[in-house]
Order: sequence, then structure tokens, then C-alpha cells
Amino acid sequence: MERKHYKQEINMTEALMNRINELISHYPEGKQKSALLPVLHEVQDAHNNWLSIELQDKVAEILQIKPIEVYEVVTFYTMFNQKPIGKYMFEFCQTSCCCLNGAENLMDYTSEKLGIKMGETTPDGMFTIAGVECLGACGYAPMMQLGDFYKEKLTEDKIDQLIADCKEDKIILHDK
Repeated sequence: MERKHYKQEINMTEALMNRINELISHYPEGKQKSALLPVLHEVQDAHNNWLSIELQDKVAEILQIKPIEVYEVVTFYTMFNQKPIGKYMFEFCQTSCCCLNGAENLMDYTSEKLGIKMGETTPDGMFTIAGVECLGACGYAPMMQLGDFYKEKLTEDKIDQLIADCKEDKIILHDK
């Protein structure tokens, strides 16, 4: 399978660099790699919620580590996006408890409703659907994460309402 290379403008603003340097300062001299996860979050947030290879290379340069050390982390965690995503990313928990309670059917339903497959983004850039590992809310299965928030005890009706609310810009994605 051919891997598509996505281009991204790198914009390391003064404010972003100040935040990165503050995060690095929390760790002992020579241990700046320890700041990798929080730095990746900050950089991703500042770059439309995704990290191109070039941007990952920039993080490696800033932290004075090898690019592969950044790639290993970005490819391991589902919270880091390696390609552009939609404004609204439906991240369905796809582990045992959620699947036993219908998550897979809801993922299929959402894909059909939006006309895209898992991992794809709608042509208008509005929605992306992804399956992720356990989100730690088994008592509320099936569930998904939308931005910083959990959407729990999902049903087809709740999915329909979430899609409608997103289209009407009624969904708050972040608590910052």
C-alpha cells in the first residue's frame, strides 16, 4: 500500500516556542526528551491537530533527539494524527466492553451516515471517524471521544444528534 505524503505549513510562533521551552524546563538538563509528549500535544494543537513528518522532524530538532524517537511516539499513540483530520473527529472506543455493547455497529452506522470509511475525512473537512484503544469509560459503553469530551451510552439517535449539532456548530471541542 502506497503511503500518501501530506504537506503542512510549519509555524513555530514565538508563543509556541516559549511554551515548548517552559515544558522542557520542567526536566533536568540533558533530559529534554522527557518533554516529548507534552511538546507534541502543544505542537499538534498549534498546527490544525496533526503532525506531518516535517513537523515531527522539527520537534526532534528542538528536543535534540533523533527523528525516529519522535516517529515511534507519534505512530504508537492514537492521540497524535499523522494526516489532516476533520474539524470533528469521532474517536470510537473499539475495545471489548464497547464492542460488546454495540460500538462496531455504531461505527458502521456513522460511516454510512457520513459517507466515509473508518480513518477517512468527509470531503468538506468536517468529520473524521477513527477507532481507538480503550478510553477508560467502560461503564458508559459504547462511547467515543469528541475533542476533549466523552460521549457516552451511544445510540444511533445520539449519533444523529451529534452530527446535527456539529453541523450547526453547537459542539464545544476543547475545555481550554
